[in-house]
Amino acid sequence: MASSYKVGMGPRGSITRDSYFDLLFQCKYSATAVKALVIEVNTVPAPAPVAALGPLRVELRLAKGTCDTKGCNNESRAFTLYYTEEDYPLTKVLRQPVYVEVRILERKDPNLVLMLEHCWTTSAPSPVSMPQWDLLIEECSYQNDNYLTTMVPVEGSSGLLYPNHYKRFTLEMFTFVDHTLSPQKDRIFIHCSTSVCYPTPGVSCEPKCNRQRRDVAAAQRKTIQTAVVSSGEVVLVDKKPVYPSDH
Repeated sequence: MASSYKVGMGPRGSITRDSYFDLLFQCKYSATAVKALVIEVNTVPAPAPVAALGPLRVELRLAKGTCDTKGCNNESRAFTLYYTEEDYPLTKVLRQPVYVEVRILERKDPNLVLMLEHCWTTSAPSPVSMPQWDLLIEECSYQNDNYLTTMVPVEGSSGLLYPNHYKRFTLEMFTFVDHTLSPQKDRIFIHCSTSVCYPTPGVSCEPKCNRQRRDVAAAQRKTIQTAVVSSGEVVLVDKKPVYPSDH
């Protein structure tokens, strides 16, 4: 018993997407009895997907923070609407929450995990300009900050096809000061150095601050490419703007 397969003919060659199947069987029978032959052909599972490296495209965007009212404890609701390029520069007051999301673009491998190696702020657009203030180091809060930047869980968020491709965190608005401790700048820019981790057996992509014990394998995790992404300008204002919804 042999299967047939379909061949596609083209001007410069021919292809097929069907596999060849050949089954040999033998029948024995008795002249005084009736025997039934039952054959079951199982389908062949699809081959495992092949992952190929490509350019890493990552985007950092700020959410509009619809959950910054008193008593709202569901931070995931703050990431339902996002600012566009036309909205910048944004205006914030001191200690007002700033909601940040970093995501991988144009990748469909569910096994990839986005990692935030380092997130920081500057008072100028360039990520290497000075002064700087750390927000996250390997997704762990910068401990020298009195108002810790906190990660926001992405798991369970509706509408996300690949939750591992997203990272979210919140910080409270601040301004830089000079050596005399006087306010120096009234604006900040947010930057993150990112990488992509591919978990394997025995190798974790969890940040070190989320692990209960020393994980040597995690320190040896395999990362694929790196990229630095930045936000637009966020301006500090002395007084919170009044919107119709505030009345």
